[in-house]
Amino acid sequence: MDGQLVVSNLTKVYPKVRAVDDLSFTVQPGRVTGFLGPNGSGKTTTLRMMLNLVTPTAGTATIGGVRYADLPRPLDVVGAVLEASSAHKGRTGRNHLRVLCAAGGYPDRRADEVLDLVGLSPAGGRKFRGYSLGMRQRLGIAAAMIGDPKVLILDEPANGLDPEGIKWMREFLRAFASQGRTVFVSSHLLGEMQQLADDVIIIAAGRMVAQGTVSDIIASIAEPGAVRVRTPHVDQLAVELRNYAVTLDYPGENQLIVRGVDAATVGRAALAAKAELHELTTEAPDLEQAFLKLTRDKAAIR
Repeated sequence: MDGQLVVSNLTKVYPKVRAVDDLSFTVQPGRVTGFLGPNGSGKTTTLRMMLNLVTPTAGTATIGGVRYADLPRPLDVVGAVLEASSAHKGRTGRNHLRVLCAAGGYPDRRADEVLDLVGLSPAGGRKFRGYSLGMRQRLGIAAAMIGDPKVLILDEPANGLDPEGIKWMREFLRAFASQGRTVFVSSHLLGEMQQLADDVIIIAAGRMVAQGTVSDIIASIAEPGAVRVRTPHVDQLAVELRNYAVTLDYPGENQLIVRGVDAATVGRAALAAKAELHELTTEAPDLEQAFLKLTRDKAAIR
């Protein structure tokens, strides 16, 4: 089993909502794939159908060519975290994991191994009621890793993590994928996804919008980057720039955002206007801009 995820014509219709509509995509092993979409776009429903928690109206989802429900030992193949870990409040993190080990047929020592893997060993003896949201997220990852799976499926794994925790999560998932394993992660943190993911799948209103590498998705909406200018002579420069087909915004005092020409052209206009420049930078397009453009006007109401 290679850990490839294949979703084919997946559809889920509720009485008043078509939550997922004929969705198809493939997630390759050895890569981190981001799963993106506005609120209500059908991401969580898709993940739940992949894990046999929701029955599809039509279509299939397989993991290494096998439906999740047909895996003989699913924890050996798939680790999943769809929300922050939940446990008995009076039970320690270590004992919570030992219960899961016993249920899955794994030795108790695996609980300590996965606690160490996620950097939670010092808190293993603390009761769950004292865990922060970020610690609960790490405990959820530890639980997902009990079977040393080939695939991780995560829904908003960085929720509740501080910057150090987010950095840890990024490095952990990239290391996991570098071993030839599969990471499929849903997130609203588009800046983090741009750093983490190799590929992205974007859906809206339950339908596919775009799929490809992060760089290809950004390139698909590429426009001349906006040029940010700081100058004490904003009015002089603005007058000169009216000789070009530009759009001007004024984000703050002594600042100008120029769209429609490149930085070199703005520099020449500043020279002609005798405007002293304190900053002249081009803002490159990013995943957030691509996401907003691709999902614009595709409302989740359906």
